[in-house]
Amino acid sequence: MSAKARKSAPGSSAGSRSGTAKSKRDAKSAKGKTEEGGEGGKSKGDLEADLKKLTDDLTAEREERNYFQLERDKVVSFWDITKNELSQIKSELLNKDRELEELEEKHQVEIKVYKQKVKHLLYEYQNNVAHLQADSEKALQLDQEDHLNREQQLKRDKRALKLELKEFELSHEDIIKNLKQKHDEEITKMRNDFERRARELHGKYEKKMKVVRDELELKRKNEIHEIEERKNGQINALMKNHDKAFGEIKNYYNDITLNNLALINSLKEQVEDMKKKEERNEKQMADIASENKRLSEPLQAALSECESLKRQLQNYEKDKQSLRDTKARLKVLEDRHKALSWEHEVLEQRFEQVQKERDELYEGFVDRIVSVQQKTGFKNLVLEKKVESLKEMVEKRDLQVNEILKATNLDPGAMAGLTRRLEEVLDAKNRQIKELQYDLAKVTKAHNDMIRTYEAKLTEFSIPVEELGFKPLMMSTGATSNPAGLVAAQ
Repeated sequence: MSAKARKSAPGSSAGSRSGTAKSKRDAKSAKGKTEEGGEGGKSKGDLEADLKKLTDDLTAEREERNYFQLERDKVVSFWDITKNELSQIKSELLNKDRELEELEEKHQVEIKVYKQKVKHLLYEYQNNVAHLQADSEKALQLDQEDHLNREQQLKRDKRALKLELKEFELSHEDIIKNLKQKHDEEITKMRNDFERRARELHGKYEKKMKVVRDELELKRKNEIHEIEERKNGQINALMKNHDKAFGEIKNYYNDITLNNLALINSLKEQVEDMKKKEERNEKQMADIASENKRLSEPLQAALSECESLKRQLQNYEKDKQSLRDTKARLKVLEDRHKALSWEHEVLEQRFEQVQKERDELYEGFVDRIVSVQQKTGFKNLVLEKKVESLKEMVEKRDLQVNEILKATNLDPGAMAGLTRRLEEVLDAKNRQIKELQYDLAKVTKAHNDMIRTYEAKLTEFSIPVEELGFKPLMMSTGATSNPAGLVAAQ
């Protein structure tokens, strides 16, 4: 819809509303006229009321017309304001479109400029890489030549060390022969001393055993003789006591019998009427006395025999205990003699075995020490040379890289990439150096442990280290001053 149409629309609506109001008034006036014509005979009061009513309607219509006029003016003003705002927004939109086109053109120009710069940088980078590759190849060729020269020098040193080692072995063979001869003489002397001491100990203990056996035999005979004498004395005393007790019992019963007969005779004179009764009593008394006599003798004999047997039992237990103790002491001494003899034989066997082991260890000890020290010393020397050569190579390459970086003015991105690659190469070389140092420390530790083990074995078998003719050298992780790190001669 155009601006003119939007502007005419409110006016037409307002005109239609005013037209309808006017038609209403015309209709009312026509109606009033008809009513007046129809009612010509109305009174004055009715006419005044109608006039007042019409006046009120007129006032209301005027107010309504004013209200609609104000509304129309507001709508027109709003329409003008909106139209102005729309024109301003359209002009701003055109300005923004023009600015966007200008920015797009500037961006395209900048992209072209940056593409040209990137082409120039790539060309410079390729030239620098080509120069660096050529320099690196030259440095690598120089390092290879240096490495070949060092390898030849190491081979010459190796041949010289082999000659020195051969001379060293020849000089040590004479020393080892002299040591073996001296050792054999000492072993023979020690064996003779040991056999002499063993014979002396054997004779000494044989004499002691003979003396102890004679003393025990004499003591046993004396104790048996004392026991027999004590038993004979006890038997004689028992026989005397038995005879004495038997005589006393016999006299006692004889006295009792005589007293009873005298009593019976006196009772016969005094009590005649009781004679029969007395006779019966006498008979009973005689029977009881005879039975008492018959029973008392075995009783006394049994009691005396019981007492004697008790005393004999006590003496027998004492004799039996003393005999048991004597046998136990004799058995202990015999067992001790057997144990000493067995220990003597075991010690002789152990002495022979220890001598044999010592001879075997001494024969193989020198050869093993020399061979192991040669191997470990040579490995140590090779590893130390490798470590030194690698350190020198790393230092030279660091200097070359620093000079190359100073000579080539690269951009920061390319410099960072080259620096990272160089750091990776250096880290790899450092790891190789650490591994070589670890191998060197491990070989040195094995060498030192072996020397300590052999020294402990020598101490265990009572062989002084000074008798070897040379001093085993304890290796350290640093460089050694002796050739190949072998042994230091006394």
